[in-house]
Amino acid sequence: MNQAGKRLARARLPEGVDGIGRLHALIGEHLDVGAAADAVVIGIETDRGPWVAALVAAGYSVYAVNPLQAARYRDRHTVSGAKSDPADAHVLADMVRTDSHQLRLVAADSPQAEAVKVVARAHKTLIWERTRTTQRLRHSLREYFPAALEAFDDLTAPDALELLAKAPEPVAAARLSRNQIRAALTRARRRDIDTKATRVQAALRADHLRRDQVIDAAYAATTRASIQILITLQEQIAELAAQVEAHFGRHPDAEIVLSQPGIGVILGARVLAEFGDARGRYASAKARKNYAGTSPITRASGKKKIVAARFVHNDRLIDSLAQQAFCALTASPGARAYYDRHRARGMEHRAALRQLANRLVGILHGCLKTRTPYNEATAWSPGAADQATAA
Repeated sequence: MNQAGKRLARARLPEGVDGIGRLHALIGEHLDVGAAADAVVIGIETDRGPWVAALVAAGYSVYAVNPLQAARYRDRHTVSGAKSDPADAHVLADMVRTDSHQLRLVAADSPQAEAVKVVARAHKTLIWERTRTTQRLRHSLREYFPAALEAFDDLTAPDALELLAKAPEPVAAARLSRNQIRAALTRARRRDIDTKATRVQAALRADHLRRDQVIDAAYAATTRASIQILITLQEQIAELAAQVEAHFGRHPDAEIVLSQPGIGVILGARVLAEFGDARGRYASAKARKNYAGTSPITRASGKKKIVAARFVHNDRLIDSLAQQAFCALTASPGARAYYDRHRARGMEHRAALRQLANRLVGILHGCLKTRTPYNEATAWSPGAADQATAA
């Protein structure tokens, strides 16, 4: 599409090198001689992947359009609800032609930040998968083996996995000797082994409602499968955690991120991965807060005004920032005082924690902008919040 909105060409391109090569050739046919590569404006509904990297490397002006924005823009062209790939391509091209000043260019992160993002996201995904598998196992045990839920507080603990794998049926579990239970607890490096072994054995031998033996055997098969999945997930989570620490430790921003209150290596890697390290991505602390989803949104019409939390956000980032804010309550006196002031005004815990997370994002932005580590006195000095917002 040219600057007047006239369609110059249309094509469906394959994936890979062949596709990107044909796109370059297609653009070259209509690009003026001597024109700069950044004169080519491209809209795409993602900000990552090989195609985005190739487009940015070619020097084009690439805008990552949120699919929700594209859907709203589509309504300007048609109200029938019709949708097709060619029509969506036309919408994206027209959108970046007329409204590129309202969109944000894809800011290329460094290879080190991309590597941190890959391993940090994979690590978090495996943790989520472990939680889902544990919930499935818990639901299964509730159906046929409730004694196991009373015996083991944490189904992902090594001793629980070992004993359940050895005796996944109620009858077999009731036959476990005290020495067998003690051995599993010892290998799991538990404390107060004798007391815990007695409690586990008593729970496994207690009277509960029973199912038919055939049904128990069927459930036991699913329990063994879930346990093997959990064991594998535990091993791979530990392996990826080491990779996250290694990649994050080599990043130049690691020291500044780790200096923030409530942030450790794994959490710091997640925050860095989701924010990225492109220097020009966030024009101000407010822009970073808006992207993080910690800043509130305002809906005002006439005499009605509502300030509410943002519900459209990056789940991985907001989860990490909420965890940082919670940990900062004990790591930073300034953070604790800030949280207590909001609670004293009648604000609920989650709302006060979100306000604290929003403030911490502003502090992080200031530290990254000035290339200085976190300082407790500077971060919570009078007027620091105003300075961070103006940054």
